Amino acid sequence: MENTVIYVVSDSLGETAEFVARAAAIQFNANGTFEIRRVPYVNNKDTLEEVMEEASGTCSIIAYTLVIPELRDELERLAKLHKIPAVDIMGPLMDALAKATSKAPKREVGLLHRLDDQYFRRVEAIEFAVKYDDGKDPRGLLYADVVLIGVSRTSKTPVSMYLAHKRIKAANVPIVPEVEPPAELLKIHPRKIIGLTIQPQLLLQIRQERLKSLGLTTDAEYANMNRIQKELAYADRLMAQLGCPVIDVSNKAIEETASMVLEVYYRGERDAK
Repeated sequence: MENTVIYVVSDSLGETAEFVARAAAIQFNANGTFEIRRVPYVNNKDTLEEVMEEASGTCSIIAYTLVIPELRDELERLAKLHKIPAVDIMGPLMDALAKATSKAPKREVGLLHRLDDQYFRRVEAIEFAVKYDDGKDPRGLLYADVVLIGVSRTSKTPVSMYLAHKRIKAANVPIVPEVEPPAELLKIHPRKIIGLTIQPQLLLQIRQERLKSLGLTTDAEYANMNRIQKELAYADRLMAQLGCPVIDVSNKAIEETASMVLEVYYRGERDAK
């Protein structure tokens, strides 16, 4: 039995059409009777003619995603001329969406790939947040979009992860009176640093609950009010020295704190231009 060739023709990468073609072909492909040939980045009619000439000599099908109307019309004309079945992967759905929304599609090539780029930037930001969480490697501070500083249990890690999902590379550094802040913290611009602070009594409650969740007693130094006040006072002095903006996270949800961080970050970006 002669193999059927599915030509995947696209004005971008052609991944969408190929995925659909493979999903359909696998329903019949018990003996490897389908071959898929991808023809990406088609931007002129001459290429379409070349594809049709090649396809006309085989048992073939055309599966295409062409958002430029002129190229789509030409492919359909050539397919009829050569009597080759052609399937428009995106056209019918785009037409249905246009009717449902009463809006015209952008007809821009490669928009899905741009979305993919956003996805990969998000993944990169998440990996960055994990790698440079809790001051693990201070070298990362030099490459961060935002550096969060604050005493323990001021939501630095969850806020960093939330920012990462917004494609912001966030590192965070715990502030401890007995530990000198990393030298890298003094090398970066203050607008990249954001201090997180909290009311002492609330921090005491949070730390006590944390100790309970770990099966420890609440009379540890970690949850001692004098200790907490000492840490917060030290953090206040350091933030003042750095000249960075400070956000009080008391009784704020992670999303609310992250939103405030983003506001400070984007304001700093605008001021830097």
